[in-house]
Amino acid sequence: MTVIDISSLDDKRVEAYASLTEAQLRNRLNPEMGIFIAESPKVIHVALDAGYEPLSLLCERRHITGDAATVIERCGDIPVYTGNREVLADLTGYKLTRGVLCAMRRKTPAPVEEICHGARRIVVIDGVVDTTNIGAIFRSAAALGIDGVLLTPTSCDPLNRRAVRVSMGSVFLVPWTWLDSPVQSLNDYGFRTVAMALTDRSVSIDDPALCAEPRLAIIMGTEGDGLARDVIDQADYTARIPMSHNVDSLNVAAAAAVAFWQLRPRNSHTRKDD
Repeated sequence: MTVIDISSLDDKRVEAYASLTEAQLRNRLNPEMGIFIAESPKVIHVALDAGYEPLSLLCERRHITGDAATVIERCGDIPVYTGNREVLADLTGYKLTRGVLCAMRRKTPAPVEEICHGARRIVVIDGVVDTTNIGAIFRSAAALGIDGVLLTPTSCDPLNRRAVRVSMGSVFLVPWTWLDSPVQSLNDYGFRTVAMALTDRSVSIDDPALCAEPRLAIIMGTEGDGLARDVIDQADYTARIPMSHNVDSLNVAAAAAVAFWQLRPRNSHTRKDD
């Protein structure tokens, strides 16, 4: 452990925590150099368990032998930047109530076929840009048996700091990658697709034929406008969640949780062999 005291907001060694934007952290031009920030000992431990490489830590002095101790022990000889609460609050923009932040190396995104291999239920997140919704969808996906997540390029990065925090580390538990091709391409991997949308041809999510599908990709749309017409037209099914009291829809994160539970495989909760 190499402890480095930070007393200035201009210290370049901690710019990942303080001044770099999420886009700069992601480093699209050199993705192999991209990093992300994990927050709180629990979330950092989940990321470490998933094989993510720690690069540095940031915590208050008192947490070095307290909340951050087990994280520091696991991370080996990496820099541990520290300072008093006021300096670190100015540095990060908020008080480090969870004790510790960790800068970690991103992994190379997996190919779509790897995410689909052996999966029975996957979710396609299309154009969802709110970090809280992304984190909540991942948390529900992990809890409710979704085998993989595919995100369109117009969706928020799951390794955004807030998305990671809201997911409580679930972004490290469920395999995910980016989907650059139309959702119809998932038919090539043996999936039937269901667009969650309100249309004249939408069936209820408890429709027997829908629930009986052996391999299903559940497509969730944007917070405001929902799924685009061309995405709906490409899907094998269109489904809705039955509502009461003239409520027409749920928040996308809440809708995803309901859909994941209702459309889960009935005879097994494990991935199948292709």
